Amino acid sequence: MTEKPLITVIGSLNMDMVTTAKTMPREGETIHGESFKMVPGGKGANQAIAAARLGGHVQFIGMVGDDPFGHHLIKVLKNEGIKRNEVKIVPNTSTGVATILLSENNNRIIVTEGANGYVTKAYLEKLKERILESTIVLIQFEIPLEAIYYTLEICTQNNIQVVINPAPAKQLPTSMWKKATFITPNETELKELFTARAREHLGEKLIVTKGENGVVFKSHGEDIHIPSYPVEVVDTTGAGDTFNGAFVVALTEGKSIKDSVNFANAAAALSIKKFGAQGGVPNRIKLDEFLNRLRP
Repeated sequence: MTEKPLITVIGSLNMDMVTTAKTMPREGETIHGESFKMVPGGKGANQAIAAARLGGHVQFIGMVGDDPFGHHLIKVLKNEGIKRNEVKIVPNTSTGVATILLSENNNRIIVTEGANGYVTKAYLEKLKERILESTIVLIQFEIPLEAIYYTLEICTQNNIQVVINPAPAKQLPTSMWKKATFITPNETELKELFTARAREHLGEKLIVTKGENGVVFKSHGEDIHIPSYPVEVVDTTGAGDTFNGAFVVALTEGKSIKDSVNFANAAAALSIKKFGAQGGVPNRIKLDEFLNRLRP
């Protein structure tokens, strides 16, 4: 039996500490929270889990601290069927943490990188052969930029597709953006990172997620807008990560760009119906059922 194309996710592993409140506090204000939970997260891990649940063959490269959070996050990857041989434990370092405030169906997030800061070029150089086994590589910006540059360079040299999710927003030289196969900013990241001229130059590489307003992109010179799917919103945390994980799965299955975006858009819609960046990620059966119900 032929093995599925390999999706490699290089990115962050965090423990998310989530507080829910009726309203967002103003500057200097203390308010009462309604609930508190700790759940596995990190953009890299979220995207890898989304890809794995939706049928992808996934390898993860990242770092955790030598603490209870780190050991737990490795177990989470194992339980999702993700290859985690290259997830290393950094001694005397904390695992990455995300502090998340949820209110009125929206979120605000502060990320403390911890061990994620050790995902360096030097580390990735040791794993070059593992990376070159990939059909597609997915990266985000919760790891050092030197790792992003290195990944783009070796993947470009070896004709491996790279999807960049530029979150949190960090600027790259134009030459680096051009090495990406696709770039998936949300509206805020698009405005912060790309001038109108840059958007023209990057053309069909840009796929912009717009929350309740769907997704916009160019394909074969045509501007395309895919509306969002109307669902009951519980928690928007991780919707973009689900989109990215689903998108790379669809690409490895040979779907067109439009069909891949639609597939990812539907997965993201299902993800916001449940609590948690990973807790809301649908499996392939649920996503296929959802899409089938919508077909005429």
